[in-house]
Amino acid sequence: MNSKPAIRNLEPDVTGDSVPAAAPELLRQVGLFDATMIVMGGVIGAGIFINPYVVAQQLHTPVLILSVWVAGGVVAILGAFIYAELAARMPRVGGQYAYLREAFHPAIGFLYGWVLLLVIGAGGMAAVTVTFARYLLELTGWQFTERTIVVVTLAALTLINCLGVRLGSRVQSILMVLKIAAIVTLIASGLFLVREPHPLFHPVLDRQPSFDLVTAIGAAMVPVLFAFGGWQTANFIAAEVKDPRRNLSRALVIGVTGVIVLYVGVNLVCVRALGPQGLAATRVPATAVMRIAMGDAGARLIALGIAVSTLGFLSQSILTQPRVYFAMARDKLFFQSVAKVTERTHVPVVAIVLQSVWTLVVALSGRYEQILNYVVSMDFLFFGLTGATLFIFRSREGPVMTEGYRVPWHPYTTGLFVLICWLVVANTIYKYPMNSLLGMAILLLGVPAYAFWAWRQKMQSGAQ
Repeated sequence: MNSKPAIRNLEPDVTGDSVPAAAPELLRQVGLFDATMIVMGGVIGAGIFINPYVVAQQLHTPVLILSVWVAGGVVAILGAFIYAELAARMPRVGGQYAYLREAFHPAIGFLYGWVLLLVIGAGGMAAVTVTFARYLLELTGWQFTERTIVVVTLAALTLINCLGVRLGSRVQSILMVLKIAAIVTLIASGLFLVREPHPLFHPVLDRQPSFDLVTAIGAAMVPVLFAFGGWQTANFIAAEVKDPRRNLSRALVIGVTGVIVLYVGVNLVCVRALGPQGLAATRVPATAVMRIAMGDAGARLIALGIAVSTLGFLSQSILTQPRVYFAMARDKLFFQSVAKVTERTHVPVVAIVLQSVWTLVVALSGRYEQILNYVVSMDFLFFGLTGATLFIFRSREGPVMTEGYRVPWHPYTTGLFVLICWLVVANTIYKYPMNSLLGMAILLLGVPAYAFWAWRQKMQSGAQ
């Protein structure tokens, strides 16, 4: 593969990368509160309202169910520690893309952006958009088609984010506050309005300690880790966060900690209100809890909360993910139009529109459920690689300590996170070999794509 592409006649900008001297720049307009809401918004979608039943189908006691959610929170906070230090070290546009590029090779960063666009981002955003459309139509009784709602929703959020990062982040923060309110309402209702709760601490295990129990815990961890994913996307907008070395590091730790509290609270009230068997038997556990607590009015209320939550997740994705494609284009490894920043709003409009158009194609094609099957293995493959970049950056640092946030108990916590990520990948390949094979095939298709863009960049540089 080619070495890192050269960039000529450029000067540094606020992104930490290089841009043409006359080009409009990204602006630092996102503060600590909005950054924290972006962290939380990248994690909390519809999954927490639905995934508890998937876990209960694998594990059948409250202790085991709650334990895997706590364990998922531990993995998430370990990852947040690592990304907080990476944000402090390298507050650059594209976040994870930039870390992989600088630590390993531009090709590795490109492959991450490739699967983010085609698999991780498109599948997740398409699924969430369709979920929002279904809940909205159910709540309102409107006669519009599901496809119409999908198109209008994506168009509206795309327009908002094209009008500036400040507006996009403010809208995201408002939606996130509403999400938190919905989850707190669910937790409070489950704790105080359910009159006949199920026991929480007996029995502890649902079977004798065995390999079968270990594999069941491993299978239960997959939807848990999927539900906890997304906090890393806040690093994509590092170039637009005020004082990112301080604010983005804090936002990651505060935001992920807040998500852990909310997630464990939701699962606590689910097993308390429904019991493990009842939880496993319903595909809409949050709705079931609210119906027990408040009747049909409670069910409608939580449906509204789920709709807002999905809308907030979608808004966060449109705000953050296009910055990766923007960074790739700035490195001349993607279409150059994607690297353009508008003079009036100072956002990468083409990158934002690209993300939304591709999401719309996937959503309307109905292929998003198949794509979602590839997400876990791809996501955790690059989580592990990104965690490993910290070993490389620390080794390059030498005896001089870089100022800013430092991962506690490194290298042990960092090594544990990397190991867990790759165990998840191995388990996913073992459990779902066909899905994993297709995901890897999409990843490998990025290799000739990278070779083309690197060759094209070399030809352009040679012609100058």
